Amino acid sequence: MRTLFWILLLGNVIFFAVMQWGGLMAGDEQAAQPQPPLNAEKIRLADMPQSAPVAALPASVPASAPVAVPAPVEVTPALRASTKLDMLACMEWGEFSGADLKRATAALGALRLGDRLNQRQVEQSIGYWVYIPPLKDKAAVAQKIAQLKARGIEEYFVVPDAGPWLHAISLGVFKTQEAAQSFLEGLRAKDVRSAQIGERASKLKMTVFVLNGLDGTAEAKLTAMQKDFSGSELKKVPCALTR
Repeated sequence: MRTLFWILLLGNVIFFAVMQWGGLMAGDEQAAQPQPPLNAEKIRLADMPQSAPVAALPASVPASAPVAVPAPVEVTPALRASTKLDMLACMEWGEFSGADLKRATAALGALRLGDRLNQRQVEQSIGYWVYIPPLKDKAAVAQKIAQLKARGIEEYFVVPDAGPWLHAISLGVFKTQEAAQSFLEGLRAKDVRSAQIGERASKLKMTVFVLNGLDGTAEAKLTAMQKDFSGSELKKVPCALTR
């Protein structure tokens, strides 16, 4: 009986050991079994939006509204030059001949414009002149010139050509009749009574002054100066972009 007890006990111990050993072996086999492949080529990373600083919007503008950002302006040498020219003025003043041309030249010289002052020539097919009608001979011409000088008239021209205007004395040539009339009234104020206005149907060479790059001071002086030259025209013109 005692022997049978120990035999059964020994059998249970052996059976328990075998069962434990089998469980460990099964676990090792399951751990060693290869895992299914991950298929790395099918893996895709989700696109994540990158955060960017957002400028504060006014309270009246919804946060979802697009914000317009002005494109930067490239400052080129031409742009700098044109901006500088926009701050200056370019003008033309004319048309002059005879005594008025000399006076205008002297007046512009006082502005000391240097190479900013130029001039160009134009021709007029019809103009007006203020003149003293032809005198009978050279002695009469000399006497009349002496009278003119005594009254402060220094600019004149005696017509030397044979014909109907021989020994006439020209006192000025003008583009318009209004300018001639204004000059004649000035002569009347100096007690020159024999002068008159006539139409001159011939080509007259006139001078136009071209003034570039005038600042505000020079422009104001020129505008005031023009008032002393009745019949002249002073106007602004586009500045040429030369640099």
